[in-house]
Amino acid sequence: MDSDKTESGNTSPDRHGPFGVREESVPPSSPAEPVRSAQSDDPTTPNSNTSSPESYEPTREDLALRERIVQAMKTVYDPEIPVNIYDLGMVYEIEVQGASKVLVTMTLTSPACPVAGTLPGEVEEKVNEVEGVREGKVELVWDPPWTPDRMSESAKLELGMF
Repeated sequence: MDSDKTESGNTSPDRHGPFGVREESVPPSSPAEPVRSAQSDDPTTPNSNTSSPESYEPTREDLALRERIVQAMKTVYDPEIPVNIYDLGMVYEIEVQGASKVLVTMTLTSPACPVAGTLPGEVEEKVNEVEGVREGKVELVWDPPWTPDRMSESAKLELGMF
């Protein structure tokens, strides 16, 4: 699959992901905000919908799978910060795609993060261990950059930021 890269090496926001679904570069406003599920390309699957993926209504199974993925990601910690990556706001999107495919878009607190080479792989491993996930992928993005504003209230409280 072609991969459009900008001069900085970042993926352009209009590229299609590994599952053929357009990836959005704008993350949810908070880590607890629900994200969309993409429709299946197969018209015989129950998740099929004639509308665009942005208007697709996730099934109960999609929502349950997403919640299991969130719980798995809450077991992954940045080694320098005593808060999980989900509550830190490092997870920008969890996209449940037809037939139990999952795409997680995430960032790190800094491009110079010492675990930049290992943390995304650890997250992908955790996602693939979740019951119901057939194929999980993690895409690391730097735009928009992570800021403390993305942290959940509980993370801010844990770090004494109130």
